[in-house]
Amino acid sequence: EVQLVESGGGLVQAGGSLRLACAMSGDTLDDYAIGWFRQAPGKEREGVVCMSSRDGSTHYSDSVTGRFTISSDNAKNTVYLQMNSLKPDDTAVYYCAVDTTAKGQPMDFTEMRVLTYFPNYLGQGTQVTVSS
Repeated sequence: EVQLVESGGGLVQAGGSLRLACAMSGDTLDDYAIGWFRQAPGKEREGVVCMSSRDGSTHYSDSVTGRFTISSDNAKNTVYLQMNSLKPDDTAVYYCAVDTTAKGQPMDFTEMRVLTYFPNYLGQGTQVTVSS
C-alpha cells in the first residue's frame, strides 16, 4: 500500500517560514510528478507546485513563485516544500500528491491541474495557518 505522509504544518506569523515534508512509502519516486496543492475553507483546490522526480524540473503557481521552493531527497523518498514570506492568504490545508502517469510530461500548468484534481497518490493534508 502506498502512503504519503505530510508533516511540518503549523501556525506562523505573516512573513515567517515553514517547511513541509512529504514522505512516500510503498513505492519509489520514479519518473513521476510530485507536488503540492492547497485548499482553504470554502474555496477550490489550488495547485501550488509540481516537480518531475526524474529531472527536477518544476512549475509553480504565480501566487507562490519566488516564495516557495520544492526539493526532494530521493534516497529518503521525501519531498519538501520550503515556504518563505508567508501571507495570511497562504492559510490552507496543504496536500502532497503524486501523478504516476506523468512519465516524460513537461511540468506545466496542465500537469499541475492533473496533480491537483487527479492524483494517483494523495496525502492526508497538513494545516498551515498564517496570522496577520
